[in-house]
Amino acid sequence: MTIEIELKFIATPTAAENLAEALSAWPHQHSAARALTNIYFETEDNQLRRWDMGLRIRGVGQQYEMTLKTAGKTVGGLHQRPEYNVPLSAPELDISLLPQDVWPQGTDLPALQQRLKPLFSTHFERETWVVTVEESDIEVAFDRGEVAAGERSEPLYEVELELKQGQRATMLKFAGQLIASGGLRLGSLSKAARGYQLAQGMEVNPVRALPLQKAAAKATVEQGMVTALTAGLAHWQYHEEAWLRGNDQAKEGVIEALETLRQAFSLFGALVPRKASSEIRQQLLLIEEQLAEQGITAEQLCFSANAVAAQLALTHWLVESQWQNWLDEKSKDKLQGSFKRFSDIMLSRIAADLKETFIGVQLLNEFQDKATRLHRQLLAVHLLAGAYPSEDVNAWLAGWQELQWAIREQQTQGLVQLVNLAARQSPFWLNSGSPR
Repeated sequence: MTIEIELKFIATPTAAENLAEALSAWPHQHSAARALTNIYFETEDNQLRRWDMGLRIRGVGQQYEMTLKTAGKTVGGLHQRPEYNVPLSAPELDISLLPQDVWPQGTDLPALQQRLKPLFSTHFERETWVVTVEESDIEVAFDRGEVAAGERSEPLYEVELELKQGQRATMLKFAGQLIASGGLRLGSLSKAARGYQLAQGMEVNPVRALPLQKAAAKATVEQGMVTALTAGLAHWQYHEEAWLRGNDQAKEGVIEALETLRQAFSLFGALVPRKASSEIRQQLLLIEEQLAEQGITAEQLCFSANAVAAQLALTHWLVESQWQNWLDEKSKDKLQGSFKRFSDIMLSRIAADLKETFIGVQLLNEFQDKATRLHRQLLAVHLLAGAYPSEDVNAWLAGWQELQWAIREQQTQGLVQLVNLAARQSPFWLNSGSPR
């Protein structure tokens, strides 16, 4: 088993062609392009996908290799997943050659083998450079080809950075220099994920609401913060992809994701000094200004230097815990406190703020003036409320969301009644003074 650490970029054809020139600034070893074919296997009911696994056979000339990738972690475009590689003499699937302990307990391997069928494939040429940066060796691969599932296919232009030796932080810093040449954006979707979308006929991704964030049991405040910011970044990249694929409504999802990140930084601002995140927050502000420009397209925004640099900077900040450099011992102790306790306190404050904001408001224009505040506070609830029964959270949110909808639809009647109903709801969280 190895732990694969990769940073994936989607490239424009022009940027891909200019890659060799951009890499010439560093010591490197170049390998000419070679053709690769990958066949991905799955059961009819997507059992591997539900286990968060990916299984493929890769062919390079007359050499073949079976690879199983198991559950890992993706932040931004940084993919970290355990993988198992087995050489094959022929392109024939045989999962008995993989370590038995990689499968969930009780898996019937012969039965699973029978159920596995080819689902989609990727065909591309890969050109590589092994670049030496400081004390690290980083493989840069340019893939050009297609992903195909049945009669559906889409072009593939990807640049992957894989850490072969050295420090992850060095690879992230190198990536920051590489994107300066333009035409690259972080890719949160792997080739396999894109293949699954094609196989399912998802040519245009639907807009989706920000889900309640499920923090781990007994999570610390720091873990809750990472979960919240990672959720905002994932929401951004999902809707960026949807917008680029032709869903114009997904632009609003990108805007909401940036607001989510703003709220996340605000929620934890009393524990992490603002100067620790000032550069990232300034980058996010610049992107919001870009989004407000008349007629801006998905390509202009998503491949812009501002957007790509902000996503990469946030990825770097999260995976390297860069806020730690700004903390004193007291702040570090607070971040190791209970996220549930922190959420109780913050949810109480949000409820009090919503009541103070809307109680006594009468006119539609006054409600409209406060609509942005309402939206951002409800996003904050989504980031804090994952430790509670979702049905209780959604019932509480529904009262305020009904008010939000009425304001958006410019209703002039019933707004005061909606405020009173929402404000009288019992809290779903524990009172901040309750015993643990």
